[in-house]
Amino acid sequence: MQDAHWHVLGAGAIGCLFAQALHRSGSSATLVMRPGTHQRFLPVIVERGDQRCEAQLPVITAGDDELISHLLVTTKAYDVRAAVAGIAHLLNDDCVVLLLVNGMGLAEQLAADWPRLDIYCGTTTEGAYALGARHIRHAGRGQTRIGKTGLATPPPWFAQWSRAVDHCVWDGHIANALWAKLAVNCIINPLTAVHGCRNGELGQRRDLAEQVALLCDEVSSICRAAGFGDIAQQLPSTVAAVIAGTADNRSSMLQDVECERRTEIEYITGYLLEVADQLGIAAPRNRALLEEIQHRAH
Repeated sequence: MQDAHWHVLGAGAIGCLFAQALHRSGSSATLVMRPGTHQRFLPVIVERGDQRCEAQLPVITAGDDELISHLLVTTKAYDVRAAVAGIAHLLNDDCVVLLLVNGMGLAEQLAADWPRLDIYCGTTTEGAYALGARHIRHAGRGQTRIGKTGLATPPPWFAQWSRAVDHCVWDGHIANALWAKLAVNCIINPLTAVHGCRNGELGQRRDLAEQVALLCDEVSSICRAAGFGDIAQQLPSTVAAVIAGTADNRSSMLQDVECERRTEIEYITGYLLEVADQLGIAAPRNRALLEEIQHRAH
């Protein structure tokens, strides 16, 4: 069977990391760029330690007529629907769409907008940050999980991912992994953004550690009610481990707030609150953080 040709929508750090990984492993990878991009090839540079790998990847825009059969989406959460809508005319009727974005709720939105799409979700702990346009540093190796709820056996195209990406696994219960990440992000991201601190300070400062504990209780209640009891039980220890393991990190939400950019909180805390409302659970601490971040963004 011929390998799938992957188009990558969102040429940020993670998009570039995986686009180059697919390309280097022998798969075809094309960048989907904004209208007005006239280059037919663009360099993607990935630095790891002392190594520097550069690849010239082909480029298309919405104005081209190249059909897309497999689409990796790595944009900001709030850009996903508009970005996919902009190239919807290029998507095959049964186009595979792999969402590798922060937050939750987007797969459901895309399925409602375009029922014909074959949508998968993923989550990764790979560490990458931008040094410039399509120039990134691969700062830490992690694990990438890809799946579709209820699909125990991976589709044929997953072989390309397991070949291209170290520690890439198929997860037939991907919702568990997505919820585990969501729960941690609901605690660390907004607290660091509101208090202007690195992740480690959430464990080092007593006042912030108390807020972490209270927020863990609230998020755990929602997780438990939503059917994710294991995540709820392990959440305090999971959060403590992430805080310790990423002590020097400045969360993406903190960076967005500092740069006066829109944050992804509507798809993180906002999604959690939607579930809490559906289940009739009060979540005043999460709601206060959402409102505080939204206030700072306007």
